[in-house]
Amino acid sequence: MNKTIAFKFFSYLIIFTQVACKTQVKEDTITREKISINEGWKFMKYKSFEDADNLIYDVRPVIENTDDTKEADSKPTEAINVTSTQNILKPYILPTANAFIKDATKHHKRPEGNPGNDFPFVQKNFDDTNWETINLPHDWAIKEPFLEGWDAEVGGGMGRLPSHGVAWYRKKLSIKDTDKNKSIFLDVDGAMSYAMVWLNGTLVGGWPYGYNSWRLNLTPYLNFDGENQIAIRVDNPNHSSRWYPGGGIYRNIWLTKTNKIHVAQWGTFIKTPEITNERATINFTSNIDNDSNTDIEARVVTNIFSINELGKTSKNSVASIPETSVKIKACKNNSVTSQTFINNPKLWGPPPTQTPNLYKAITNVIVNGKIVDAYETTFGIRSIEFNPEKGLVVNGEHIKIQGVNHHHDLGALGAAFNTQAAKRQLDMLKNLGCNAIRLAHNPPAPELLELTDRMGILVINEAFDSWERKKTPHDFHLIFPEWHEADARSFVRRDKNHPSVILWSFGNEVGEQYTDEEGAKIAKTLSGIIKDEDPTRLTTASMNYAKPNMPFPASMDVISLNYQGEGIRNAPEYAHLKGINTPPLYPSFKAAFPKKVIISSETAAALSSRGTYLFPVTQGNSSPISEGFGGIEKEGYVSAYELYTANFGSSADKVFATQDAHPFVAGEFVWSGWDYLGEPTPYYSARSSYFGIIDLAGFKKDRYYLYQSRWRPELPIAHILPHWNWPDRIGKITPVHVFTSGDEAELFLNGKSLGKKKKEAFEYRLRWDDVIYQPGELKVITYKNGKFWAQDIVKTTNEATSLSASADRNSINANGIDLSFITIQVKDNNHLTVPDANNLIEFTIEGPGDIIATDNGDPTDLVAFSATKRKAFNGFALVIVRSKKSATGDIKVTVKSNKLKSASCVITTN
Repeated sequence: MNKTIAFKFFSYLIIFTQVACKTQVKEDTITREKISINEGWKFMKYKSFEDADNLIYDVRPVIENTDDTKEADSKPTEAINVTSTQNILKPYILPTANAFIKDATKHHKRPEGNPGNDFPFVQKNFDDTNWETINLPHDWAIKEPFLEGWDAEVGGGMGRLPSHGVAWYRKKLSIKDTDKNKSIFLDVDGAMSYAMVWLNGTLVGGWPYGYNSWRLNLTPYLNFDGENQIAIRVDNPNHSSRWYPGGGIYRNIWLTKTNKIHVAQWGTFIKTPEITNERATINFTSNIDNDSNTDIEARVVTNIFSINELGKTSKNSVASIPETSVKIKACKNNSVTSQTFINNPKLWGPPPTQTPNLYKAITNVIVNGKIVDAYETTFGIRSIEFNPEKGLVVNGEHIKIQGVNHHHDLGALGAAFNTQAAKRQLDMLKNLGCNAIRLAHNPPAPELLELTDRMGILVINEAFDSWERKKTPHDFHLIFPEWHEADARSFVRRDKNHPSVILWSFGNEVGEQYTDEEGAKIAKTLSGIIKDEDPTRLTTASMNYAKPNMPFPASMDVISLNYQGEGIRNAPEYAHLKGINTPPLYPSFKAAFPKKVIISSETAAALSSRGTYLFPVTQGNSSPISEGFGGIEKEGYVSAYELYTANFGSSADKVFATQDAHPFVAGEFVWSGWDYLGEPTPYYSARSSYFGIIDLAGFKKDRYYLYQSRWRPELPIAHILPHWNWPDRIGKITPVHVFTSGDEAELFLNGKSLGKKKKEAFEYRLRWDDVIYQPGELKVITYKNGKFWAQDIVKTTNEATSLSASADRNSINANGIDLSFITIQVKDNNHLTVPDANNLIEFTIEGPGDIIATDNGDPTDLVAFSATKRKAFNGFALVIVRSKKSATGDIKVTVKSNKLKSASCVITTN
């Protein structure tokens, strides 16, 4: 390994995730508490915006065009200026951003007054007993009925669920008299959106951008001798997103208590300027707040511990950072930087060739000989190099990026974050061979990056789908001018210690690509802000329009191309389509920026409905969808031969060929890993996307095996498509395709060989396009280097006779949070899954658990996720079960369907 490698880095600030987390340095001295206040909120949502109160952040422009069916790569347009004619609360909220505005002369000053103090919902004595009682994280829309039809208030783009609206959350907080000399903060991991907080009738502050985490200092407004009333107003506009945003306080919320002198919010940063096998240099910065009215001098001492594969911290430290003194004026902060070394460091890196080792730094702040704060920072030691010829190099090893784009929703659970549901998604992606995710297009829940750290998954962390130009009438462009610095700085400051984060992206397909030097100037500003917060990582923004000769690409360190590498609408099959038309541009960008790495930040945009096969089948390797050719608009289905794409996209086969022809490209991020709510291209009467390698319920599409064959070439894989239940196709041509990590295959129909085929250069599937259908058995035997490799068999099934039920986890925690995902399959009398079965299934439950959602992966299914009756989709359905808090025992889930043998599944809660 090179002794010094550019852009080395680290890791993360694990903030505890227990229900009540306490950092203790002595048994009798609690220096910092981070307490979950997720439980027991009162919730009320207005029926409409017209019925809502007038405590608004700001006025919004009137929407003239509500059509959300436009192509995803449509040109963004200019903002519409609106002048306020009523009182707005923005001036009272803007000061919340001050901690993230570097130039103090630009800090916002709170006006006189206390707007909303006379509003009933913020008062202690308001009777909210008739409001709904909920626990956080909470997505107010996910259990609601889907909105159907072209005139629906929320269309397919935002997922046809009522995520829009204005709502209030209220909760009593009991603060002890012993806390009166402490600083007490409200920490919100995410609220969608325009959140504003009142405490005991006083407007404290808020944050408009729904994806960022933020903090409010509650101390000046608290009663320390009893009960306090917190009230949070959330306002989520319609037509504010190109995908499902969710609604409400959809991430965790905390009460953090510290002494007056403490490590600031996200106040540590660990860098490693030099790494060798023998020693790693650790540069450690701590930012200390002094909330007292007295100047103080503090001593800062940090010890570093290793974390094993089970997540346990070692008893003995592996290194200590020398004590450092710092003077801090009253009500100010100051930072200290110190250095130490770790001998024989265990490096963080992506499996399977590397191990995601982690460390924990515990920082003690000492004043007058007493420890007043103890702060934990989890991090990893690793080196990152972006090499223009090789691509990504981690710890001296070239790592080809095999990535996917990842939206924030959790399917039938909506936007409300759940760690187990997120881990399920990442586990399936890792099994696919995926080693990286790009967060599209917003900062994630903090716990997601804790997972990627532990699992060794590389991350492009991204903010902002729009800047000053809009994609939807009420998107981020409305707040960008006043909030971009605070949002960018807080985004980086929170996540800069995560070893999994390798690159910051400050924009996705923004309209400023079209505005020449003006747009490039904004890009440079954002890049500069991010690098000021974190000089150890590079920056990028994804481009689907900007060309090598334009000023926009020069504003970033890494070239990130959405679809332009393979070309957009440039193949003969796409020539008749309107929109961006671009030839394959990898060579042009390489020539223009020879010293910059090129990443394909969005590839493919292939479309399919799992298990649905339509005829005829295109003879090419990539095709857009037209009526009767790859898709049927009336039914809303797209053929699963995995050759069809969005108008601006390319099939996996075409992407693979283009990447193999340009080995200098660092790799790809497929659009997308999982289906997600909203953006149901090409059929906007549906609820969810068709892009995923995995469907919304978590069932593998055929494309899963195509990517797995490429990304895990050492794994014996053979996969046949389509299914073999075609009673109306007897005697007709029914193409058979095979995905395999082998290089040769022989196909058999009812024992008769249909010939051997071998992959040629730039071929990634084997095709038998002239097979004449007859019922029975398809069998493929694959070979690698002339030797048997793997086989697959597909049979014509009999009629459905029974159901089966199997859980991904048969034992879960009785904490009211943990989940089990139960797969239901429709079977015949030979226990084969019936691939075209769509039977109506009823779900019931007994014991200490609840059915919180059902699904089947069909984008056109508009049955509410909360329903306990749902049709299977092509043989599969899903039921999600959650434990009840402190209730142990067996949960029994039973599934029934008319004329089919029922099935049950038992899950134990501990």
